[in-house]
Amino acid sequence: MAGTKRAALLFAIAVFAITWIAPRWPLEQALHSSLTVVGLIWLVVHDRRWSMRTFDFAAICLFIAVHCVAARWLYSNVPYDRWMVELFDWSPQAAFGWERNHFDRLIHLMFGLCFAPALAAHARQRWSIGTGQAFALAVLAIMAASLVYEWLEWAIALLLSPEAAEAYNGQQGDPWDAHMDMLLATLGAGLSWPWLDHRPSRNATPP
Repeated sequence: MAGTKRAALLFAIAVFAITWIAPRWPLEQALHSSLTVVGLIWLVVHDRRWSMRTFDFAAICLFIAVHCVAARWLYSNVPYDRWMVELFDWSPQAAFGWERNHFDRLIHLMFGLCFAPALAAHARQRWSIGTGQAFALAVLAIMAASLVYEWLEWAIALLLSPEAAEAYNGQQGDPWDAHMDMLLATLGAGLSWPWLDHRPSRNATPP
């Protein structure tokens, strides 16, 4: 693994470890973090078999790191507004008239933005297709993954108490929360076009 990739991976692991210092909501954070562990393992295994661009690898590590922060605060409790006021004396909540915590929206947007380039590159590794076709497959994959994730959240919520389910899902009273999450992931994937690898495909299928 190249030095930059190793640094990005260590950064994601470090953020994961730090966010588990004195957790506020251990059970709910563990539920969210289970996918983080799976994602980190998948990333290393996948890169060994199908070498990824450093940019794509680092983008996924960045997403995982930000997701770890969101998991610690259960998405809807991330105090980003207070952080922004302390750092820049500027409140996004006040500036845009927001009443809900929008950190979960950022995570879903980043999911599409950070994963789509890697998915498109992988499609071109597997098959002799152009950038446009690979991009379309990547966007569709993001849409499908977002849908399955919302189903998973719903299934987990059914097993929890109403209070725990609300804390885990972080809907904040928004009945269209799942729809908005899926839309933002799709928009993120669509916005990733400039960061795709537009070089001719080598169709480098490993043995």
